[in-house]
Amino acid sequence: MSEQAPNHSPSSINPLDKAREILKNTFGYDQFRDGQSEVISRVLDKQDCLVLMPTGGGKSLCYQIPALLLPGLTIVVSPLISLMKDQVDGLLTYGVNAAYINSNLSYEDIFKIYKGMQDNQYTLIYVAPERLMQLEFITRLKGLCISLIAVDEAHCVSHWGHDFRKDYRLLGQLKNHFPDVPVMGLTATADLATRADISLQLNLNSPFIFKGSFDRPNIRYNQVTKYKATDQVISFVKQQEGSGIIYCNSRSKVDDLAMALARKGINSAGYHAGLEPNIRDIIQRDFIQDKIDIIVATVAFGMGIDKSNVRFVLHFDLPRSIESYYQEIGRAGRDGMPAEALLLFDEKDTSRIKQWISSGENPERNAIELQKFAAMEAFGEAQTCRRQVLLNYFAEYSAGHCGNCDICLDPPKAFEGTVEAQKVLSCILRLKQSVASQYLIDVLRGKQLKKIIEQQHNELSTFAIGKDKSDAYWHNIINQLIHRGFIRVDITQNAVLKLTEEARPILQKSQDVQLAVPRLDMNFGNQKSWQTPDYDRALFAKLKHLRKKIAEQDDVPPFVVFSDASLADMANKCPESEVEFLDIHGVGQTKLSRYGERFISTISAHLNK
Repeated sequence: MSEQAPNHSPSSINPLDKAREILKNTFGYDQFRDGQSEVISRVLDKQDCLVLMPTGGGKSLCYQIPALLLPGLTIVVSPLISLMKDQVDGLLTYGVNAAYINSNLSYEDIFKIYKGMQDNQYTLIYVAPERLMQLEFITRLKGLCISLIAVDEAHCVSHWGHDFRKDYRLLGQLKNHFPDVPVMGLTATADLATRADISLQLNLNSPFIFKGSFDRPNIRYNQVTKYKATDQVISFVKQQEGSGIIYCNSRSKVDDLAMALARKGINSAGYHAGLEPNIRDIIQRDFIQDKIDIIVATVAFGMGIDKSNVRFVLHFDLPRSIESYYQEIGRAGRDGMPAEALLLFDEKDTSRIKQWISSGENPERNAIELQKFAAMEAFGEAQTCRRQVLLNYFAEYSAGHCGNCDICLDPPKAFEGTVEAQKVLSCILRLKQSVASQYLIDVLRGKQLKKIIEQQHNELSTFAIGKDKSDAYWHNIINQLIHRGFIRVDITQNAVLKLTEEARPILQKSQDVQLAVPRLDMNFGNQKSWQTPDYDRALFAKLKHLRKKIAEQDDVPPFVVFSDASLADMANKCPESEVEFLDIHGVGQTKLSRYGERFISTISAHLNK
């Protein structure tokens, strides 16, 4: 679980110069990202910190580098077992002494780690909040030199946060036990209220707060109207390369969609809390090790995923908050390479979600979640740059358009939609406001279905007046009219459509309506990709194959050996010497000594074929 190597200790060298040396020689990066050096400097001065950085923004280095500079042990609070293991596996490949303590370990293994902690064998120890706050563990730590406590996923401590966990609340007591030890809270998702609450709950003392940009420019945001969703998912997945995650809001949807993908020969698996724990562990491990390409999952999957080469995240259903959405799409493109985020949006889903939220047992919590969902709903309805809407939510106000979302790449086109609106509204009226959207569409399109004929709805004046357009087209128009407030969905009567008072002037031909041309195309292949790296694709494939072979031999995830970004850099620069290989993104001295010879050999063979 660990490797023998002495801790780094302070010297006469400027601490930040030493930090840059570790950044390059250990982790293989040429320069700090925005905010990292400031946070590291404050921690080395023993100041508490609150670090707000996007997923993939380099939060971990903010405590990993100080851990290598400070004389004692750094404790990292992590919420999930899988996240601990992946973090530790990654650190060991860099030659950093680290271990984790969790319920998966035997008593004998835990005792060995305890002894290693006493013998100054480790630089970092990862532990869950439940174990950390046990009196026996606190007592054990008090006998050691603790230099830093880092609380990852710190939004879990706040009841304003989207993923509140009661066990995190106890972490505020750490300051009572270790008053002189700096505490660092780290999160990728926190609005203004959550930020303030994190500082309060962790009992941070005049913390240095760093708020990095929440922008992930390599992720392209796409959204389409949800209609025949399984077919839409299959169409999208077939256009993608590499790993992906698909989120659904129920276990039954996960099972159905995973089965549908499997029937199409797509290498996928379903994951939710209803599966046996050992099955979940196997599925998650196979996904991390690139043995499964696509995971269909509930939100039970993901927080513990430290997999850098996820190329897309698809939301089959609308998330409950902007924070959840942001965190989930943040699992794509953590290596900085281009990635996709697709949201399937259906206006009618919003009423159901509001009902679920309102049925919660805690009225105060319900009110908070309804407020957060309203922001997510507004994001889904937006007709302006999606990245702009997202960043504005996190108080990162942006005036410019991003150029890498569906709105920017293919701006909505308005058309005079009064006649279309009148067709829909009058048909609802003729059907006595008693049917759901699909039945309405079937009548509009003139389908000779048994139920329509039995009800004599084929004799209505509105029967077949929309036969020249597809089901998906009318589904989109209906959603727009719901969004505009002309139609409401009555969830108390099986989602039947009813007219609002605002529909009257349209039916009376005293008001015109501008609508957006429906977006029905699932083909994103023609959209301009964000900064597509220039590298030898054939060499990249060979390096990927070598990486997987090494990963299987070492029993670690492939991205722990090298990220896709590192492989792309190799396939671009084609290093043939150790000096050149050290210039590759993410290559430090340890990785050079472990893997350099095999990768250089593969590159040379490719160039000399």
